[in-house]
Amino acid sequence: MNILFLCTGNSCRSILAEATFNHLAPKGWHAMSAGSHPSGYVHPRSLALLAREGIATAGSASKSWDNLPQTPDIVVTVCANAAGEVCPAYLGPVLRTHWGVEDPVHAVGTDAEIDAAFMTAYRILRARIEAFLALPLDALQHYPQKLKVELDHIGTLLPG
Repeated sequence: MNILFLCTGNSCRSILAEATFNHLAPKGWHAMSAGSHPSGYVHPRSLALLAREGIATAGSASKSWDNLPQTPDIVVTVCANAAGEVCPAYLGPVLRTHWGVEDPVHAVGTDAEIDAAFMTAYRILRARIEAFLALPLDALQHYPQKLKVELDHIGTLLPG
C-alpha cells in the first residue's frame, strides 16, 4: 500500500508524517509526501526534530503532487482547515482522509516556543500514524469503506 501525506507546501507536516510512517510501517507499506504548491525546501526544524527522534531523513525533499513516484492507495491531507488553510483535493480513485494539524511553520515566539510547535505537530502525527498501524491492516485493506471510517476517526485523535 502506498500512502500519500499531502499538504500545500510539503515542507513540514507532510514531511514529518512521511518519514515517521516509513520509520514505523510494516514491510509492503510505504509513505510519500507532496504538496499542491511545494515550497521547494524542507524546513530545517523538521529535519532536526526527525533526527533527534532517530528517524531517517535522507531523501527528504519538498515535492509536487504532479511528480509522484507511485500512485497512492490512500491520501491523507494534513492541512489545518480550522486555521483557514486551503487543503488541496487530490483527484483520482483513492481512499481519502483528513488529519488536520496546525502548521508549525507559522509559529512565532522564542526558539523554544517554535520548537514546541514543531514537536506538537510531530506528536499528533505520530499518535495518528501509530493508531493507523495498529489497525488490522491486512483485513481492512480489502474493505475500503471500513478502513475510511477508521482513518477518519484517527484524524480526530490527539496524543494522550
